[in-house]
Amino acid sequence: MRRYMVSYTWQILKKELGLYQLTMDIIMMIRVCKMFRQGLRGFREYQIVETAHRKHPIFSFWDKRRQGRITFDTMDFVAEEGHFPPKAMQITQKLPSWRTEPEIQALCNLLQVLDSYRNYSEPLQLLLAKVMRFERFGRRRVIVRKGQRGNSFYFIYLGTVAVTEDDDGSSAFLDTHPTLLHKGDCFGELGILTPSLRRATVVCMEETEFLVVDREDFLENKLDQEFQKDAQERFEFFRKMDLFESLSDEKLWKLVALGKVEKFSYGQLISKDFMELSSIVFVSKGSCEVLRLIDLGTSPFYYKWVWQHLELIDGRPLKTHLSESSPVERFKEFQIKSYPVQDFSFLKLKHLQNSWEQEGTSFSRQINIPGNTFPKMWGPKIKTRDPHSLQCSLISTKYGDLPEEAAVGAYIKIHTVEEGDTVGLHQILLPENQLDIRPLILVSLGAEVIRVTKEKFCELMDSKVTEKLSRLKVNYPSDEDLCRKFLQENSWNIFRKDLLRLLVKPRQRPPFIPVRPKKKGSCSPKSLILDLCSLNKETKPCHSIFMASRKYLPPLRIVQAITTPRYKIQELLPQ
Repeated sequence: MRRYMVSYTWQILKKELGLYQLTMDIIMMIRVCKMFRQGLRGFREYQIVETAHRKHPIFSFWDKRRQGRITFDTMDFVAEEGHFPPKAMQITQKLPSWRTEPEIQALCNLLQVLDSYRNYSEPLQLLLAKVMRFERFGRRRVIVRKGQRGNSFYFIYLGTVAVTEDDDGSSAFLDTHPTLLHKGDCFGELGILTPSLRRATVVCMEETEFLVVDREDFLENKLDQEFQKDAQERFEFFRKMDLFESLSDEKLWKLVALGKVEKFSYGQLISKDFMELSSIVFVSKGSCEVLRLIDLGTSPFYYKWVWQHLELIDGRPLKTHLSESSPVERFKEFQIKSYPVQDFSFLKLKHLQNSWEQEGTSFSRQINIPGNTFPKMWGPKIKTRDPHSLQCSLISTKYGDLPEEAAVGAYIKIHTVEEGDTVGLHQILLPENQLDIRPLILVSLGAEVIRVTKEKFCELMDSKVTEKLSRLKVNYPSDEDLCRKFLQENSWNIFRKDLLRLLVKPRQRPPFIPVRPKKKGSCSPKSLILDLCSLNKETKPCHSIFMASRKYLPPLRIVQAITTPRYKIQELLPQ
């Protein structure tokens, strides 16, 4: 009996040990497969789906110039949305010496969507396209570890990475606002150019695709020489500036190493508010514009201007000159209502005071002369309007009621930054109570800029640079002056258009306008014009309105021009 029990127990143990071994083998196989999949993850193929509207993805046509047939395969450029195309992936899998010039050019054209890649010069872009390879890593993968020597630098094609100070990058998943890099950014460039160690850790926040440049390929294809040429151009740019005339070559080269080159096309936004930027912008090529978003409803001049023009609104059409007063009188009346009258009386009193002082006559009476040198502007008195006279909603402002539709804003240019100028230096030495904290917008007119952080720039300044910066003053006009400028230009544009309509003979036939399909999200030009004549009308134009977001304030409607009630120009001219 005992022998039978021992043999039965031994069989059970064998079965349990076999099950345990089988379980361990399965776990090991899963781990090996997982490692194998992660190792080949960058080379997996995408699911290519032929679109329904293209039954024949391959088509060809005869080229008369080359006397041959050109074939184009659209499937070479089809991939999952946002991912690196399979055709480009095949190019990056080749060795740099095996890549042909058309392949390098095609890869260079594809990478123009990356801002950091586009900032390099054209020869350097081609060399980078020749040597870079493709990689894809999963979430929590550490790409660059702090304290290690850098052997590669990376362009982010898809995904997000975080920059941390710890070794394993775990703090990025605990921090509520980590430092993130997104598609189009690059990192690790200094690790190849200099023998320094990594100063931060970079970890993937999600599945991320990279284009990687290794040190061996970098040096073998002489990319370091091209980088040195670009650095020499930046050095010569800084050396030509009067501000850095006293800096030594060593400090100037440090400034070159700290600078980050960025290229912007025409009309591209550089900064929404460069007053809050932590960096200084040097315009090395091209030019930029400084814009200010003005809320016209907060200006007293705009409030008077609107009600002056709304006084011309009448329920009846304007009468002709036959039953009205003479054109000269009506033109004078129009001037009084449209433009303020200047009072130069204080200039006469000042002249009398100076003449009596020259003659030795005592002049003890006190004369109140305005502190500014501009003549006092006496506009027509604005009568309190009956809210029921206008069939529109009114809003309450600091200066009185204003039609709700007239509470608009406008972007006004206040300064042009030319090549060799800087943005963000004029207030670097001012105390906080003297800073102009108005948000100012920087827009490119086709420019190449160099960004340097203010903290690093202040470390390189010497006494002579500080002295020059203390004399550097850029005073931007006030919002009230900008509002006056906008309304003056608007009045001139209205008069110019009315005069052209009067002098130019109208067309006998309407011009031919081709029918174009409306693009999704396109804005109608009428949406940028405020028509004060239609405030009494119930029907409103069916077009979208452009709204600009503001910090801590509700969005504001943006206009480029304001159409006002006015007399016909034929009635103002002499008959």
